[in-house]
Amino acid sequence: MKKVLVVDDAAVDLKNLEKIVSGSGAIVLTASSGEEALLKAREHQPSLILLDVNMPGLDGFSTARQLSGDALTKSIPVVFVTSKNQKADRVFAQMLGAKGYVTKPYRAEDILTHL
Repeated sequence: MKKVLVVDDAAVDLKNLEKIVSGSGAIVLTASSGEEALLKAREHQPSLILLDVNMPGLDGFSTARQLSGDALTKSIPVVFVTSKNQKADRVFAQMLGAKGYVTKPYRAEDILTHL
């Protein structure tokens, strides 16, 4: 069974993503910060991480950089789920090795295609 780590500092977005992902039959882990995401990724080894970009402290881009630099987490695919919709943001996400980029507002199908 797939295990998905959903990371977002906004409680409403976190709950919405959790509902979409759990509805697909996946096990859902949640984190509300980049720091928490790094800890949970190392501990639980999810098969996918859905990661917000705009978060206080360690933002999503910095979190992805740390994930890809860690031997325990570098092979976990990351899909950004963010309100940042500029071409530069998408290019930067690709440079960080993101497997996908979904912009808010999104439909459930936009998330489910990445699972």
